[in-house]
Amino acid sequence: MRGAARYGIEHELALLRADGALADFASLTHAEVAAIVDELPDLPDTQTDLRIGDAGIRRKRWYAEGYERLDAHGELLRFVPKGIEIRTAVHDSAAAAEAALAADARTLATVAARHGLRPVAIGFHPVRSSYRLDPPPNAHERAVMAGSPEERTAHLHMVTWGPDLNLSFPESGTDPAVLADAAAKLTYYSPYLVPWSFSAPFRGGRPWGGLSARTSLRTGARPAALAYLEPGAPLLPSDPSLVRHAGIPGEIGRIEFKAFDAVAAVAGEEPADGGGTGLLGALLTLLTGLLRDDTLGGRRRTPDAAAHRRAALRGWADPGLRAGSLAVLGAAAAALAGEPAHEAALALLRDRLGRRDTPAGRMLARHRCGGGIVGVAPAAAGEPAQR
Repeated sequence: MRGAARYGIEHELALLRADGALADFASLTHAEVAAIVDELPDLPDTQTDLRIGDAGIRRKRWYAEGYERLDAHGELLRFVPKGIEIRTAVHDSAAAAEAALAADARTLATVAARHGLRPVAIGFHPVRSSYRLDPPPNAHERAVMAGSPEERTAHLHMVTWGPDLNLSFPESGTDPAVLADAAAKLTYYSPYLVPWSFSAPFRGGRPWGGLSARTSLRTGARPAALAYLEPGAPLLPSDPSLVRHAGIPGEIGRIEFKAFDAVAAVAGEEPADGGGTGLLGALLTLLTGLLRDDTLGGRRRTPDAAAHRRAALRGWADPGLRAGSLAVLGAAAAALAGEPAHEAALALLRDRLGRRDTPAGRMLARHRCGGGIVGVAPAAAGEPAQR
């Protein structure tokens, strides 16, 4: 890809109750989430780069994230929430996108606190490892699921949280082959990108032995990256998808990376102290450099599930994975050489890789020191784990 990039962030957050328990699909109601969202401002009439959707749930920068249950005629029957998502407008720099997200995250935290809830960035449900459709899907829902790989596996996202980091390169145009190649490149190098974000070291109420239960469970079944093409453009067949048609004109040309774990945008979302902020912007910089790079030739239409599971389990303790992360960081830095706006972000990534510092590592250290598990109320710590 060539030229300057434009950026957007979609930021999924879990919600904690006052006692520290996760407000999940089994206990969180749509009315609770709607009460928070209702206090936040609507999209301005001039906002054309954000999609609202058929159900009208996404009429703000903040909206309920979860699973839509449909009746036999395709009408919305009920909405099962898993948390709240924030999305930014499109910005001309990674720093501007991150700053806009941070401002909206602080606003959300203030409003949510009035309702007894706290947004937090964790990658995987610390207790429940699956979401079961109850009642089972009806004939219309089964037909929707058969329509695409992502609809078929949509239930997996109910126990996971993570950002969609969006980039577009206006100078590179909207050639479907160029966009598909960019998504295939990110898909290939995804196992070496995701460790910076790992924030899912707990599963079933305890440490599961790795750093990202989210990556282990869903990457492979779900896409690592997607490119958005003009309506009518031919779609490469793949499972999961690599390309899809844009829903609004502003989506055409977007390249979306979907495999990172949840990352804190502001300090209050950090599940363990010491991480600081700036990682989301740094990851946007990393993606920018990797897509600008013309030296790395790896491409895949679908994620390497086995490689992601190895990364999720061992992280940078694996020498091969560490070497791969160094390679993508080096290629990105070379492609962005001479652009001072990216230097601090690259330094942050270089420092964390050098120290093997991940959110998951800090969460585990906190747990070993008696700090508990984020999303598990202290009184419930001794109860049997749910799977």
